[in-house]
Amino acid sequence: MTDTTPRAPARSTPARETPATTDDGPGDPTGGRLGPYSALARLAGAWFLPVAFAARLPFTMLTIGTLLLVSGATGSVAAGSLAGAAAALGTAVGGPTQGALADRYGQRAVLLLCTPLATVALVALVAVNLPGPPASTALTLTAAALTGASAPQVGPLARVRWIGLTRGRPRTLSAALSYESTADEVGFVLGPALVGVLATTASPAAAMLLAAGLLAVGGTAFALHPTARAVRAATAPREAAARESRGVPGMLALARREAVPLAGMLCMGVLFGGTQTAATAFTTDVGQAGLGGVLYAVLGVGSAATALAVVALPARWGLGSRWTWFAAGLTASFAALVLLVTTGSLGLVVAGIAVAGLFVGPVMVTVFTVASERAPVERTAAAMTLVASANVVGVALGAALAGQAAGLGVAPAFVVPAVAAAGLLAVGVLLRSRPTGESRRPPVDAAHVV
Repeated sequence: MTDTTPRAPARSTPARETPATTDDGPGDPTGGRLGPYSALARLAGAWFLPVAFAARLPFTMLTIGTLLLVSGATGSVAAGSLAGAAAALGTAVGGPTQGALADRYGQRAVLLLCTPLATVALVALVAVNLPGPPASTALTLTAAALTGASAPQVGPLARVRWIGLTRGRPRTLSAALSYESTADEVGFVLGPALVGVLATTASPAAAMLLAAGLLAVGGTAFALHPTARAVRAATAPREAAARESRGVPGMLALARREAVPLAGMLCMGVLFGGTQTAATAFTTDVGQAGLGGVLYAVLGVGSAATALAVVALPARWGLGSRWTWFAAGLTASFAALVLLVTTGSLGLVVAGIAVAGLFVGPVMVTVFTVASERAPVERTAAAMTLVASANVVGVALGAALAGQAAGLGVAPAFVVPAVAAAGLLAVGVLLRSRPTGESRRPPVDAAHVV
């Protein structure tokens, strides 16, 4: 039964004074700086990590896969880009909707509805772009938008499960969120690479059909995994909270509460999208156009490595301080890249992007941690999907801005992610200067879910 006993409001403290993590206790078996990682499989079950990773992989294949599929079918890169934008817009709308529904009805019900819907929409997108008479643009855009809107939000929902599984273990939660950021980075490197290989050796349609198969199997397995019970126990809403969270007003109230992490993740998305486009512009300019994706992947490699190391940071180093310091490093790195690309040296630019990537992972983990702390316990899924959707919108915006800037040169294209990094730093300063918001109400214990 959900505890409805009134509690005195928790005193808010500035983010710079609030430790990001604390020791889980002297009796905790996950001792040592990196020890909490050993607890993840025990808490969630041995199969959860591979299932959650496989289930998110189709999502990472959608953007580039849609671009290649529609461009190949129509002979127009502009048409492919428009379809990719439709999928991104669908995600921006559908993601928070999935989160809000998951908070009210449970993740399992929402995922078991969205998974087959997304699979059918993706297969339909392939079908209308097979060789033959061209399909109408409206039909293609509708299929792309439906695919994006219904694609299961595995990454954000997995983070919500970890929040439910690790209550009372802040260091283990930090490890879980670090792992999730690493899994996202690896997925966004592996997914597009898989699409590229299949598109080259077979066809873009084959790559998208593989994504549909992975979506159907992985999404269903993720929905049925026992960890869904931890979320249901942790986020069962009280009647008053449920009434307040319904509809557009409730989502706007949540967006105001999550304004800082939303702004931060939007900046991160602009940085990602801008870097991807700018890297492609640079490799094209130096006569190595095919290395654009590889150059961008270097950013993800460094990010994945340092995201895992966040759990080893001292507990006294608060979230606000972490955000500003790592964002400052990111800003300096991209400012240097604007200068490095003018040398035309591929080696120097690779090194510069590798250094920049080292700051990405810790910032991503920090943003999601701040979002989880600000979210009301009964609206955790909506908050996490809302923040993740801000990243999707930012990627599309960053790619478009850098594409326009690339017409003036490679250096102006890299100015876009540099400005986004500076914006991220400014948001971090704002976080340090304001309270973190109300503390989360202690949720119902959901131990022994596996």
